[in-house]
Amino acid sequence: MVSTVVHAAFALALAAGLLGEYYDRRALAAVLAVVLLPELDSFLGPVMPGAHRTVGHNLVFPAAVALLLYYDTRLRSVSVLRRRLARWTSERSAERWIAVAWVAIFVHVFAHVALDWVHLDGVNALWPLRDRFYALSGEIVLSSADGFTQTFVDVRVDPATGSRQIDAGAGGTTATVHVSNPVEPRAPSEVADEPVDRRFPVASAGWRLYLIGVGLFTLVARRLQSADPRQ
Repeated sequence: MVSTVVHAAFALALAAGLLGEYYDRRALAAVLAVVLLPELDSFLGPVMPGAHRTVGHNLVFPAAVALLLYYDTRLRSVSVLRRRLARWTSERSAERWIAVAWVAIFVHVFAHVALDWVHLDGVNALWPLRDRFYALSGEIVLSSADGFTQTFVDVRVDPATGSRQIDAGAGGTTATVHVSNPVEPRAPSEVADEPVDRRFPVASAGWRLYLIGVGLFTLVARRLQSADPRQ
């Protein structure tokens, strides 16, 4: 599985580029909290089979939050969120935290859900509207012999009926898919004589270690850029 450290490192790099003038420790902490929150669905495993990569790893909830945020801050004549934030801080600070909220939603989707989408069994992307795991796997190749080919989406045509079947990496459901995690290393139905090995991954592949390094480098570089060169 993609470790929490890798998610956080990628989130740091994205947040540094997206927060702009709103970049500071509090904004960064808020974004990281939103990005790491989905990992809590691991603790639902004992009471809900397949909860990990489902409850906190779908696109339905962030889409719903984005629509509500857009409606409240862009379409309504009086924004409830903006008004409440202004009570606690100021109008300028309220606009700041609304901008941070947009960044947090974007980073959550691309630094967490999307990273898990391309690994192992993927994510239950449309849950709770549809219970089906999707994994992004395949390749796109431009070959001198075969031309352009891609295997991410498989389109099959039934020669008898002419109907098309599109497979975009659909897998099992919460009843059949279990993604190992430190809370539940094994599926509830799996019985083994060996003791339970609870592993907390940090970087189980070279590209993941690379992402951690990029995230830390971006954090340090942004800090140095914001420092006064005259001091």
